[in-house]
Amino acid sequence: MSKLYTLTKNTFTETIRQPVYAIIIFVALLLFFISPSLTMYTMDDDIKFLREIGLSTLFLTGLFIAIFSAAGVVAEEIENKTVTTVLSKPVQRPIFIIAKFLGVGLAVVLAHYICTIALLMAIRHGILESVDDTHDWTVISAAAAIIGLAFLLSAFFNYTYDWKFLSTAVVLTAVFATFAIILLSFIDKDWKFNPTENRFNAVDIYGSALLLLAVIIIVALAVALSARFNMVVTLSACIGLFLLGLVSDYTFGRFAQTHLWAKICYFLVPNLQIFWISDAIYEGSTVPLKYLSITAFYALCYTTAILALAIALFQRRQVG
Repeated sequence: MSKLYTLTKNTFTETIRQPVYAIIIFVALLLFFISPSLTMYTMDDDIKFLREIGLSTLFLTGLFIAIFSAAGVVAEEIENKTVTTVLSKPVQRPIFIIAKFLGVGLAVVLAHYICTIALLMAIRHGILESVDDTHDWTVISAAAAIIGLAFLLSAFFNYTYDWKFLSTAVVLTAVFATFAIILLSFIDKDWKFNPTENRFNAVDIYGSALLLLAVIIIVALAVALSARFNMVVTLSACIGLFLLGLVSDYTFGRFAQTHLWAKICYFLVPNLQIFWISDAIYEGSTVPLKYLSITAFYALCYTTAILALAIALFQRRQVG
C-alpha cells in the first residue's frame, strides 16, 4: 500500500504540474464565464440551454484532461526508460497500472470539481433576458475573489518557497471556490441571507456526477491503451471510442437483437449516452437516485474490466 500511495501521489503531482492541465481548466473557466452572454439570444428557454451547454463544456473539459494526462503516463515512462527504475524497486506491474490510474483520476476529479463550481456559479448568475434584469454582483465578486486570491498567493508561494505556480494556482482555486459556493448557497444577489434564491438545482449536480463517471471510464481506457501503444495511437483511439460511445444506442443498439456483430460492439463499447441527462433538463424532470446508483455500478464494472485488461496488456510489455 505504501508503494501504491507513493506512485499515486507522484502521478497526481506530475499531472497537475503539466501546463496543458492548467490551460484546459483556464479555457473551460473562460467558457463558463461567457456562457450566459452566449445563450441569451436563443428563442427557447435560455436557462435550460445555459445548463446544457455548461454540462457539454464540463464533459469536454474532463475528456481532454483525461486523454492528455492519461495517454502519456505509461507510454512516456516506457519511452524515457524511467519505468525500469520504478519496476526494479521492486514494484509489481499491477500496482504500477493502478497507481497511474488513481493519480490521473484524482487530477481529473480536481479539475471536474473546479469546473462544476464554475458551472453552478454561471447558472446562479443566470441570463439577462430583459432590460430589467441586472447582473448578480455577488457571483461576479466571488469569481473575481477566487481568481485574484489564487493568482496572488500562487505568485507569493512561487517566489518565496519556489512552488510550481500553475499547480499551486489550481489547488488554491479549488479551495477558494469551495468557500465561494458555500457563500453563494446562502447569500442572494442583493447580499442578503436568502438560501431559497440560490438557483442551484440537484439535477445539475447529478448531471455533473454522471459526467465524472463517464470521464473516469475514459481515464481507465487511456491508461490501458498507453500500456501498449504510444501517445498518438492512444489519443486517436480514445477520441474514436468516445464518439462511438456517444452514439452507441443508434449505431449498435438498434441492431443488437438481429446482428451478432452489433451485439458484440454494443457490449464492448461503453455507452456514454446513459451519462448524459439533457432530456431531464429540458423536460424539467428529476433524476432518481436509483438511476444514479445503477449508472455508478455500470461505470465501476466497466472501469474494473478495463483496468484488468490494462494489467494484462502491461504484464507482457517489454520495458527494458
